Amino acid sequence: MKFLFNKNVISKKAYYRFSIGIVLLIICQFGYAQEIDILLKGAHLIDPKNKIDSKMDVGIVNGKIARVAKDIPIGSAAKIIDVTGFYISPGIIDMHVHVFQGTDKYSTSVGNSSRSQQADAFSFRAGVTTVVDAGSSGWRNFPLFKEQTIDKSQTRILAFLNVIGNGMIGRFQEQDVNDMNPVMNAHMINRLYPTILVGIKSAHYWGEFTSVDKAVESGKLANVPIMVDFGEHNPANSIESLFLKHLRPGDIFTHTFSEISTGRESVVDEKTRKVKPFVFEAQKRGVIFDVGHGGGAFSWAQAVPAFQQGFYPNVISSDLHDQSMNSGMKDMANVMSKFLAMGMSLQDVILRSTWNPAQVIKRPDLGHLSVGSEADLAVFKVREGEFGYTDVRKIAVSGTKKLEAELTIRAGKVVWDLNGLSGQKWTIEK
Repeated sequence: MKFLFNKNVISKKAYYRFSIGIVLLIICQFGYAQEIDILLKGAHLIDPKNKIDSKMDVGIVNGKIARVAKDIPIGSAAKIIDVTGFYISPGIIDMHVHVFQGTDKYSTSVGNSSRSQQADAFSFRAGVTTVVDAGSSGWRNFPLFKEQTIDKSQTRILAFLNVIGNGMIGRFQEQDVNDMNPVMNAHMINRLYPTILVGIKSAHYWGEFTSVDKAVESGKLANVPIMVDFGEHNPANSIESLFLKHLRPGDIFTHTFSEISTGRESVVDEKTRKVKPFVFEAQKRGVIFDVGHGGGAFSWAQAVPAFQQGFYPNVISSDLHDQSMNSGMKDMANVMSKFLAMGMSLQDVILRSTWNPAQVIKRPDLGHLSVGSEADLAVFKVREGEFGYTDVRKIAVSGTKKLEAELTIRAGKVVWDLNGLSGQKWTIEK
């Protein structure tokens, strides 16, 4: 090495600088090798918000999305998960569920009762990382819901506050106009729980538009959207009036594909099987149409002709509760698969289950995999074969594709791994 110090080749000072540079480069390379906590390699990424629809690797650091690129070096990761042949999406947002589980013996509905379901038991296995409870609680019992359920859940739980102070504890209680308090609703949302409460829910009201109008008043005070379940009227109230005179742009009509037999006017005419013209007009002016499948609110006779005529829901959701979980709904992945069976593209299904609901509830931090966002994501396998999907009337439609959640990551941690993709491999000797 003496020749390196020859004044005609390189000075001793320059040599030291060169040596220090090499050492720093090695240190930087070593540090970079430990930069990524989890690296997902080889999957096709669908991220509608960022307009990504191609093969991409995803790197996660400290629970956040750190890199999204075509080919991230494997030497940069502490843990590598090979997801070749799968699809990655942002964590699914199920915008309509009921998860206020409890033991109130006086509750006959989903508020603080066994009729609501445990979020973690149904979310991750379907690729869902965020759920939005649709009005199970009101301003009087939301603090109990938060303490009892939200604070103890791995799933991110947001909520629509019921327009009724006591929430959904029974159909008769939901008729109590005196318990509809827009000022208290707005106070709960704006002052006490602004990061959890995302809107107001009106449901199961037997009168005309009083509940809807009180919800809209609450929404205006709190600057949030409202969600309306417009069933159980006899005779059925006019949805044209609801869409064009009462709801604001950004407000949500749920149970979009219910039949008229459930006590509501349907969006598809029962006789002509045509989507009513004012439905397109309402969607154009900004009314949001949510699936809200549930145990009694999704009919092929409504969904198929609507789809064929170019009327798509803005948001796909499950309406999880005790009467839907083991019937036609099953879980969010099953509901999403139904739209694949009707011919909707996978990209559109993902859009309506991630970025669209995030925008509707005004949570632009969710529903995408931008660098710096929380690492909530799902890895799906699109199975091909012969599959059957039933609606709430047990009418079956066949499909050739089915979404199956292989891996779900919530805040950078693997919370669901169907086939051990993230596990350490061990072979059983025989």
